[in-house]
Amino acid sequence: MRRSAFLASLKRRGALTGAVCLCLFQSIACSGGTESAAGAQGYVFDLPAGFPAPQVPADNPMNADKVELGRRLFYERGLSTGGNISCATCHQQRMAFSDGLTGGVGSTGEVNRRNSMSLTNTAYQATLTWANHHLRTFEEQATIPLFGEFPVELGLDDVSFPNALAGLEADETYAALFRDAFPKSENPVTKENLLKAIGAFQRTLISGNSAFDRGELSASALRGSQLFFSERLECFHCHGGFNFSSSLDHEGNLLDEISFHNNGLYNVGGTGDYPASDQGLIEVSGNDADMGKFKAPTLRNIELTAPYMHDGSIATLEEVVDHYAAGGRTIDPPDPNAGDGSANPHKDVLISGFIISAQEKQDLINFLKSLTDWEFVCNPMLSDPFGHIPPHASCTP
Repeated sequence: MRRSAFLASLKRRGALTGAVCLCLFQSIACSGGTESAAGAQGYVFDLPAGFPAPQVPADNPMNADKVELGRRLFYERGLSTGGNISCATCHQQRMAFSDGLTGGVGSTGEVNRRNSMSLTNTAYQATLTWANHHLRTFEEQATIPLFGEFPVELGLDDVSFPNALAGLEADETYAALFRDAFPKSENPVTKENLLKAIGAFQRTLISGNSAFDRGELSASALRGSQLFFSERLECFHCHGGFNFSSSLDHEGNLLDEISFHNNGLYNVGGTGDYPASDQGLIEVSGNDADMGKFKAPTLRNIELTAPYMHDGSIATLEEVVDHYAAGGRTIDPPDPNAGDGSANPHKDVLISGFIISAQEKQDLINFLKSLTDWEFVCNPMLSDPFGHIPPHASCTP
């Protein structure tokens, strides 16, 4: 698509899409959203019906040129120290903006201790990343993968980043996009504007056109939904609302919905500890009660984002259901992380275990798979403009 046509299309995207039936289940859909497609500062988000507008920082108003610039920067390998990876390497559209690995691999080959979280609907997350209650905006969060040293992700520093910016400024396409995206800036190719553009693109990664949203559940998935929203299984308490997460923020939101949970994944030595390599929110808060607490991610597109949990230590949805049915994971000796997770004293009280038949388990998984949004996964307006990352095999040209 030519750039002019692309931008015109982007600006037209105010029309609501899909016959969404989010109020099919009152407990998840009718969460007080504005049902307005209009975002801040006049930009029009392409929102599924029933979705509220995302929060937009006052100092980074949305515009179509900025979104397109952010898309290119998101996929730009020149923004890594080795010129070998981009943001999209760990957040690939074909896997709902995750990467299929236990831990993301940085530009130097270093493996991240944490699983690459899907970027589906992160515009609605009250906090960003797995376990940091201070990170609230994309503009702030983006500095971590760009410049962080523990671990090295994109690996830029005081020498390589100015060189990368100079390269962008010398590129005619980037120079024009920066001028259009930031028309009031005398010298628009700056670190601040780069972070703003990437953040603007990330706010457009909105997914809400799954079979569930369209009310097209199979008989099995419908039975699974009834299990999901039941007090017997308790799933919806941590994965509720229109975004299937207990971390939520949007325009007009009156409540500070920030939450983290210990789900009994570990209980090292029976002391309640998580492995020393990653102990969750306690590392940021310093509060002992936050041992092993992580954010409950959205379940939208969960079918495509394996492996699961903050450390990617559970491979399949079937194993995830087994974990919660047991009320926690038991790891046997001589594994150094041996312990009965179901007995972790910091575990969320809602994770108490349940009995589930083989048919019910399959029904529940079929419901989770009904949350896959192929329009989102295959949307060319979110895709790699450089062609480095192939689309999902189910996406047709």
